Amino acid sequence: MIRIVGETHIDFIGKRKFAFTVSGLLILLGLFAAVQIARGQGRLAIEFSGGTMVQGAFASPVSTGDLRAILASGGFTDAEIKSLVSRDVPNSYMIRVKEDAAGQSQSAQKLITLLREKMPDNAFTVDSMHEVGPSVGAVLQRQASNAILIALGCILIYIWLRFDFRSGVAATIATFHDVLAVLGILFILQREISLLVISGLLTLAGYSLTDTVVVFDRIRENLKQYRRRSDFGATINNSINEVLSRTIITTLTTQIVVVILLFFGGEVLFDFALTLFLGIIIGTYSSWFVASPIVVEWEERRPSRFK
Repeated sequence: MIRIVGETHIDFIGKRKFAFTVSGLLILLGLFAAVQIARGQGRLAIEFSGGTMVQGAFASPVSTGDLRAILASGGFTDAEIKSLVSRDVPNSYMIRVKEDAAGQSQSAQKLITLLREKMPDNAFTVDSMHEVGPSVGAVLQRQASNAILIALGCILIYIWLRFDFRSGVAATIATFHDVLAVLGILFILQREISLLVISGLLTLAGYSLTDTVVVFDRIRENLKQYRRRSDFGATINNSINEVLSRTIITTLTTQIVVVILLFFGGEVLFDFALTLFLGIIIGTYSSWFVASPIVVEWEERRPSRFK
């Protein structure tokens, strides 16, 4: 096996109390973000909040300020305008408008007509348009939450069947920790929460699980061989160190692809790539400092240990 680090003796288990404190703060941040998002706060994409999205290109350059003034004159006062950098399609913009004060989605056709009437000499070509009503947005928000909860439940069952219930609980807590931590960071950074971001959260849940399974496999092998001659916590620590090189290689190679998406994937894929980038870092951290230490805490607190 290729190794980029030599033999290590890092005391992951010994640092678990500090790690639990950091993780606790991340979980609290994530819970706060989840509550705020459920209340409609933060930057929600139109598929969750309801609204209209139009993407298109102008024949000649136009400033964002001029676009904002034109949209405001037509009643679109809270429009979000993004310039899409593209060599193939210059002067391309994405315009998003949330539902109005009455809770009704504003017409995409009305927005397009306004742009063409106000700038008759600058042709506007529509690439795509999307309208979502507030009721549909609420349904999608509920379905996204259910998808995350179902994924965590399946993780618990899978790890329970493959290892034991204790490991299943530890892996589920670690995955739950990863999803909440990334959600909290995205909320603080004021990134838009969209279906693409939810897809990224589900993807990182699977990535985090894979890394945790690798560590748990090595723990199971070492417990069979060394448990009678070694302390339980020390065996867990040795297991994490033994797969450390493999974990680092996997993380770095995955991050190379994600960083390329982050810088060259364009505005549409940026939040998805950012979700994966943060998730891979936090997922790697949780497999070392959250999942495995929880197994140690469980073992040390078992009543049978003190008989």
